Amino acid sequence: MRMPLALVPALVPALAAGLAVVGLAGAALAHGPTPQKIDQSIVIAAPPEAVWTVVGDFGGIGRWHPDVAKAEASGGNVEGTTRRVTLKAGGTLVEGLDEWLADGRTYSYRMSDPDLKALPVSSYSATLTVTPDGTGSKVSWIGRFYRGDTGNEPPENLSDEAGRAAMNRYFADGLKGLKAAVEGRTTH
Repeated sequence: MRMPLALVPALVPALAAGLAVVGLAGAALAHGPTPQKIDQSIVIAAPPEAVWTVVGDFGGIGRWHPDVAKAEASGGNVEGTTRRVTLKAGGTLVEGLDEWLADGRTYSYRMSDPDLKALPVSSYSATLTVTPDGTGSKVSWIGRFYRGDTGNEPPENLSDEAGRAAMNRYFADGLKGLKAAVEGRTTH
């Protein structure tokens, strides 16, 4: 069956719209990185004040995080402070303190210099918060990050999955280490 020539001009806009949708779908499949989120927490058998005494020192992460070989900070718990966190597995994280609120028992920070040997992410920001939980405390550690390779087709070791796995491991190890450090202090 042949289409009458009179209908062809009427179909051109519909055909153009259909091709545009197909083109946009292809572009959507070839996008760059999307923000990823990590949200972990742990309950600690100690009052919030005792937990904050340990975790609230921005430069003190080396005293409770088992993956940290050394941490150095300049400026104390003041917005703009920078800390250098050297990991036992290799690499150094350079992080800047964005906000520190003793009354709210929370602080936020961000990576200022990526080191793909330390973590396979190109940037991240995170917030640590201590809140009451029954007779103890809940520590929440929430982070947002982008994978290590921000191109459209990252290698496996710099993908979203690699970034999620590394950040989840880093946060989980840290929270377990914090729990051990605080509960060890309060029970002895």
